[in-house]
Amino acid sequence: MDEALIRSLTPAVLGVLVRRGADFAAAEDAVQEALIEAVRGWEADPPRDPKGWLVTVAWRKFLDAARADTARRRREDLLDQEPEPGPAAAADDTLQLYFLCAHPSLSPSSAVALTLRALGGLTTRQIAQAYLVPEATMAQRISRAKRTVSAGRFDHPGDVATVLRVLYLVFNEGYSGDVDLAAEAIRLTRQLVAAIDHPEVAGLLALMLLHHARRAGRTAPDGSLVPLAEQDRSRWDTGLIAEGVGILQAALARDRLGEFQAQAAIAALHADAPAAEETDWVQIVEWYDELVRLTDSPVVRLNRAVAVGEADGPRAGLAALGAVDEFLPRYAAVAAYLHERDGDLATAARLYVEAAHRAPNPAERDHLVRQAARLNVRLNEPGRG
Repeated sequence: MDEALIRSLTPAVLGVLVRRGADFAAAEDAVQEALIEAVRGWEADPPRDPKGWLVTVAWRKFLDAARADTARRRREDLLDQEPEPGPAAAADDTLQLYFLCAHPSLSPSSAVALTLRALGGLTTRQIAQAYLVPEATMAQRISRAKRTVSAGRFDHPGDVATVLRVLYLVFNEGYSGDVDLAAEAIRLTRQLVAAIDHPEVAGLLALMLLHHARRAGRTAPDGSLVPLAEQDRSRWDTGLIAEGVGILQAALARDRLGEFQAQAAIAALHADAPAAEETDWVQIVEWYDELVRLTDSPVVRLNRAVAVGEADGPRAGLAALGAVDEFLPRYAAVAAYLHERDGDLATAARLYVEAAHRAPNPAERDHLVRQAARLNVRLNEPGRG
C-alpha cells in the first residue's frame, strides 16, 4: 500500500465530486471516508486504477450521506412545531443510533462531535462554536473519530452521559442556530426518559421544555432578538412550563443533583417570575454556584457574573467577570451590559461593537449593533460629554 499515493490523489478526487454537484464540505467528508477504506484495504488488494477506485467509493459515500440527510430532514418535517406533552410515541431507531455513535472507544468529546455531524446535521463550524475550539481543530477531531469507529465494532453502545450531552447540544443549536432541531431533541429525550429512570435524564427534559416554552417570546415580528428581560411573558407556553417544573421537582426530590437539573432550576426561576424585575436573582446565583461546583465551566462562570450583577449590583458582577477568560465568546457582550448598568456608557458602547464582531450568528450580531447604536445616540445627546 502506498499511503503517499492515496493522499496525493485526494485533491483530484475532491474536484471530481464537486464537479458532480457535491458541496465542498460533504465532498470532503466522503473523500475522507474513502481514504479510510483505501488505507485499510489496498494493502491486501490494490486496485488497478487508484483514482477511479477512490472516485467511485467517495461518490457512493456522498450519496449514502445525502440519502441519510434527506431521511433525517423528512423525519423533522413530520414533527409538529411544538412538541406534544406527555409520554413519547413509539420509539424509532434514531435514539439507538445516538447510542451507537457514542462508542466507548471514543472520548466523550469526540463521540459528541461525531454524533452531531453524522446524526444532528450540524456543520463542523457549528460544532466548533459549541465547543469553543477552532473549526480546523474540530474537523480533525471528527475525522479521527470516524477512523476510530470505522476500525471498531458497534456491539458496545456508548453511555448515557455522552448521549445526554449530544441531545443538549442538538437542542441548543436547534433553539438558536440555523437548523431547527429543538423539537427533535425534545422528542428523543422523551424517549430516553421513558427508557431510563435517571434524574439527570429527567433534568435534561425539564431544561429543554422550560427553554422551549419561552420560544415565541424570543424574537420580534421583524425577526430581531428580544432579551429575556424584555420578552412578553404572556407569549410563553404555560403548559410546557408546568410540565417542565413538575418533571424537575420529581428529579430534585431524588437528591442526586446533576448539571442539567441545576440548569433547569435556573430556567424554572426565570419562568416563575411574573415580571423581569421580580426574578429571584439571589437563588439563581446559588444555583450557578452549584453549577460551578459540578462543571467548573467557563461559560457557567460567565453566566454567573450576569446573575451576580443582577443580585448584588453591576460592580459585583464586573468583579465576578474578572475571573473569566476575556477571550470567551460573549464575554464582551456581558461586560458591555454590566458597564452600561454601572453608568459607563462609552465603555459599554465600545464593548457592544466588539461583541458584535465576535457574535456567533447574524441575529445576535444585529442585536449587539443596535445596542451600541442606542448608547452612541445617548452619548451624543446635548449636554453630555
